[in-house]
Amino acid sequence: MAHHEMEPCELTVLCLVERGNEILLQYRQKGDWDGWVFPGGHVEPGESFLDACKREVEEETGLRIEKPELRGVKQFPVKGGRYIVFLYRTRTFEGVLRDSPEGENRWFFRDALPKDLVMDFDLMLEVIDDPLLTEFQYVLEDGKFKAHLG
Repeated sequence: MAHHEMEPCELTVLCLVERGNEILLQYRQKGDWDGWVFPGGHVEPGESFLDACKREVEEETGLRIEKPELRGVKQFPVKGGRYIVFLYRTRTFEGVLRDSPEGENRWFFRDALPKDLVMDFDLMLEVIDDPLLTEFQYVLEDGKFKAHLG
């Protein structure tokens, strides 16, 4: 039997929360990934991805979401492993929207999104919205990272 080496992975979630034709975005300042993006964060050890999605959205926005659907996966290589983001979507929530130490939260109409979105926001939204897409992966080609949707 062939031996397969395990690859270290960092696991995270992001969730598109929809209210009619509006989507909830959070303004993050992370240094190399600044701008408006979906709320989310890291998966805790032993935690399910679904539970991480619900917990992160509530911690960061005050909203308690229900029935988040897994819509795709974003992944890219990092030093020594891989960074994986599970992309969710929900239209079911309750609670009062508030800001958090992670950033300001605001509803935006889909046709009036802010200009200062995180760099690959459009690709993540395309994977979440398109039922034929399930994956968004950065691959190193000719010394540069290229995005592949599938």
